[in-house]
Amino acid sequence: MATGTGRFVVWDYVVFGAMLLISAVIGVYYAFAGGGQKTSKDFLMGGRSMSALPVALSLTASFMSAVTVLGTPAEVYRFGAVFCVFAITYLLVVLASAEIFLPVFYRLGITSTYEYLELRFNKYLRLCGTVLFIIQTILYTGIVIYAPALALNQVTGFDLWGAVVATGVVCTFYCTLGGLKAVVWTDVFQVGIMVAGFSSVIIRSVVVQGGIQRILNDSYDGGRLNFWDFNPNPLQRHTFWTIVIGGTFTWTGIYGVNQAQVQRYIACKTRFQAKLSLYINLVGLWAILTCAVFSGLALYSIYKDCDPWTAKKVSAPDQLMPYLVLDILRDFPGVPGLFVASAYSGTLSTVSSSINALAAVTVEDLVKPYFRSLSEQKLSWISKGMSLFYGGLCIAMAALASLMGGLLQAALSIFGMVGGPLLGLFSLGILCPITNPLGAFVGLLSGFVVSLWVGIGAQIYPPLPERTMPLKLTTIGCETEPLGNWTATMAMPILTTLSHAPVIERPVLADHWYSLSYLYFSTLGTLVTIAVGIIVSLLSGGRKQNIDRKLLVTKEDFLSNFAFSKPEKKEKVEVLNWKLHNLADEGIDNPAFNHIEMNFTDNKEKVNGIHI
Repeated sequence: MATGTGRFVVWDYVVFGAMLLISAVIGVYYAFAGGGQKTSKDFLMGGRSMSALPVALSLTASFMSAVTVLGTPAEVYRFGAVFCVFAITYLLVVLASAEIFLPVFYRLGITSTYEYLELRFNKYLRLCGTVLFIIQTILYTGIVIYAPALALNQVTGFDLWGAVVATGVVCTFYCTLGGLKAVVWTDVFQVGIMVAGFSSVIIRSVVVQGGIQRILNDSYDGGRLNFWDFNPNPLQRHTFWTIVIGGTFTWTGIYGVNQAQVQRYIACKTRFQAKLSLYINLVGLWAILTCAVFSGLALYSIYKDCDPWTAKKVSAPDQLMPYLVLDILRDFPGVPGLFVASAYSGTLSTVSSSINALAAVTVEDLVKPYFRSLSEQKLSWISKGMSLFYGGLCIAMAALASLMGGLLQAALSIFGMVGGPLLGLFSLGILCPITNPLGAFVGLLSGFVVSLWVGIGAQIYPPLPERTMPLKLTTIGCETEPLGNWTATMAMPILTTLSHAPVIERPVLADHWYSLSYLYFSTLGTLVTIAVGIIVSLLSGGRKQNIDRKLLVTKEDFLSNFAFSKPEKKEKVEVLNWKLHNLADEGIDNPAFNHIEMNFTDNKEKVNGIHI
């Protein structure tokens, strides 16, 4: 490392080890507490019995993966605080999830969100949704595990594959053992660690720079406080409109219809608690966004005269945060370890939810409908086996992640490419009574083809710097020699890796179509799916079908927000009765499995998580 920054010491490993150990212990504790998890009801915390606060923290934790901890500050450092506009996006996303998707999913009492597709359309669309979700989640989880491990490894010397395997193993361990309670409480613990990690960096930065005022002045002088960029051009990477419009579609795909997030808020004891959990989680998202953006401004204030990336002290932007931590906290043994633990807490919460969501949909959508004679005991073992299998698969996927571009963008691109068409499919079902199965299928296919076309094109021909508009960085004030011979470029963020693509001839499409802001991939997928779906449905007699009202969002769903007392109790009873009578023939009740499915309560996410 360049002279002046430290390396990891024993205390840092102790702090990191303690974080993993406590997460594992919570899993063991809930596996045996109160006589163990005898039934699915125990795993589900007594059926839908969760209250809003732990669910809200859980949703926040899984949204905030290591992608947030490492990616967002570097994003602000290079492109400025326009990222703050995501605060508006999160508000819109939570409103859409709570008022459009949640009422329908909660009323149906379903285990897998893709079950809705069978109830509303047919079993083939359910299969499409499930397969798309599995592919998307495995890819995303690979990035979430690998990217932070590599960034931290190259800056701190923290063992790369040791970290990847340890994270994967601990996740798989407490997912399979402890059920929903374990995942929620590990999430609560991990949120604490993440906030502590961010706080240590922010407090120390303020001390080093002699006050918040100086950090803000430096950021202002460097053009970093660019909150309001109203350029309507959809090719510009981050502007007010791309973030508010594109970001809303991308994140609604994660919060509104993604199995890993939906599963958690459906686990609440009443619909009011479920909505409340989303709104409390919004406050958590805002707090994390503020921490991440301020860390980015502090990063700029400290390195405004000597950018470690251009000076080749780090090989990619996602290494800037760990570099800063080792630089300003090197005299405090254990504190850099706390920061690394906070990055990995984000990873753990995202990965554990992914593993369990994958196990959940596999058993619920791929095993149960085709092997109806399996006993509860066997299903329970199959679902645990699936958790182990997906845990291993996600670790294997981590190797592939090294082949993808900038950390934050790659994660969001995947959610956009796959999440957009899926969001369109659910929107067709819930919002458009005229949609029929044929329209929904053709719409999904069209949306998927279009978003894959743009997404893959953008990976092959990255947008030019004038589209991404990185702000000025300088190395005037650098004194030390750069370490080794990293190659760095100002154009596109390369993920922490040393491979470089050769320069390719750019076709005409590359500077227009493929240069679309990555946040619009999801919007494009959703809108194409909805438009094609409605047109095909109208042409193929969609108006003639008779749809059960409980599969659509109604104005009563919205009006019931304003009647807190009696209707709430009534609704709860209805849901229970509906479950009691219909479960057997609907194929919805899966006691052996529900526990796992619920126990993946902690994605992201997404954002996660992406969790961004």
